[in-house]
Amino acid sequence: MNEYNVLSFLESSAAKYPDRIAFKDKDEEINYSDLLVRCQKIAFVVRKNVQQEPFDKNRPVAVFIDRNIKSLQLFLSVVYSGNFYVPIDPTLPADRIQSMLDTLKPLCCLSATTRKLPVEADSFDSLIEQSEHVDDNYSETLNKIRELVIDTDPVYAIFTSGTTGVPKSVIVSHRSVIDLVHRFAESFPFPDVPVMANQAPFDFDVSVKDIYNSLNLGGTVVIVPKSYFVMPAALLPYLQENNVNVLIWAVSALRIVQNFKLFDACIPESISLVMFSGEIMPVKCLNYLMDHWKNATFVNLYGPTEITCNCSSYIIRERLQDTDNIPIGKSFANTEMFLVDPDTLKRIRTTGEKGEICVKGSCLALGYYRNPEQTDMAFVQDPEVTAYKDLMYRTGDLGYYDEAGNLYYAGRKDHQIKHMGHRIEMGEIETVVNALDEVKMACAVYKESKEMIYLYYSADEACDDIIIRQIRKLLPAYMLPNKFVYMPELPMNAHAKIDRKKLTELD
Repeated sequence: MNEYNVLSFLESSAAKYPDRIAFKDKDEEINYSDLLVRCQKIAFVVRKNVQQEPFDKNRPVAVFIDRNIKSLQLFLSVVYSGNFYVPIDPTLPADRIQSMLDTLKPLCCLSATTRKLPVEADSFDSLIEQSEHVDDNYSETLNKIRELVIDTDPVYAIFTSGTTGVPKSVIVSHRSVIDLVHRFAESFPFPDVPVMANQAPFDFDVSVKDIYNSLNLGGTVVIVPKSYFVMPAALLPYLQENNVNVLIWAVSALRIVQNFKLFDACIPESISLVMFSGEIMPVKCLNYLMDHWKNATFVNLYGPTEITCNCSSYIIRERLQDTDNIPIGKSFANTEMFLVDPDTLKRIRTTGEKGEICVKGSCLALGYYRNPEQTDMAFVQDPEVTAYKDLMYRTGDLGYYDEAGNLYYAGRKDHQIKHMGHRIEMGEIETVVNALDEVKMACAVYKESKEMIYLYYSADEACDDIIIRQIRKLLPAYMLPNKFVYMPELPMNAHAKIDRKKLTELD
């Protein structure tokens, strides 16, 4: 099958495995055959409702999401309609939602949730009801739409936080998602029938890996209820009950398994592949997981939303020391990663020398929707190429190479500070503190107004003295934080990452 549209993954699996469960949540499930027909019919209804012209395509459709398979069905329905979907969390503040909608100017709004929304939206149930009365002509209409779609058309857009406080919408093409899926299939040992436990919210790009890798491989996506990550006693039994064998999770989610010692009650034996990203994985957490899932393959993934989820990986083949850093490895095939001096953009090729990570290839997003200024700042011409247009994405992340050519993440440019005459990476302090058994999570923040380094940490109880001894043992004296702040739990943002902005604003 000529793959220039992500829907080919669904269509191929529906032909091969019509009765296999494609998506499942706590309340319902749907097989590939029914999923295919349902999404096509909903797509027909969407175009009919908005009276979209036959040759009109690539319009944004806002989808108000929930932790259910209805959200995923709406995503695919939007793609079948010739448009692209934009997941929106209905629990966000109304002003932020309105800001997103002002950016999008969506063709229409669809809803997979029963929550009250700040705008009018067609509910999933009403679309299903309308689709039951669709005649067989829908196939002819959708085939005509399909003929118009090319691989550089957008599939989805995901909002990320913006440096100006206004959210940015990263827009990603069919070509980029297809490239990602092929890289995963050739690089990692997926089981013959993958059963993936979806942890990531659908407005977070980690979920893209669950959805499209599973569709490509004829697998099943099992959506884990959000409550299981808040009160996690039922988390591992749920994985075991559903015979989950693949986890593509944020680091913070896997840390819950360690922090709550969930293996004491249940060890799902079916897990064969564990992939993580989003933050630096503390080695003590990794070792805890490896000690209990002894036969699983563990993979550290790296990549921002703007390069379609991930662009490099490192398979961990042996236990590491608790204070070691885990490489982000080497780039995927068909992807080029390199380091540049952040000021001159000249290539850095010396082992151990830090530079900004830049990425080129089919993985690059199309930019930020309706935001040419931010797009031009992040997606720039490669200065080593002068004869033709050749864009690279500046990640804003710092990295360095080891002697084997593996790349290491070394923090953000904006997390690098100058304190007492020294340049300091906040991530370096965090790595040392996170290696302590007593500490669940740590975040170092520089308060410029006070010229002080604050270390916020969560633990069962305050342990400043232990942390100070650890830092003094492993780091120069000038890297010792000026203030230690114990918190039972650190604040997290909607994407399950430490909310650095909130910590920065704390007095």
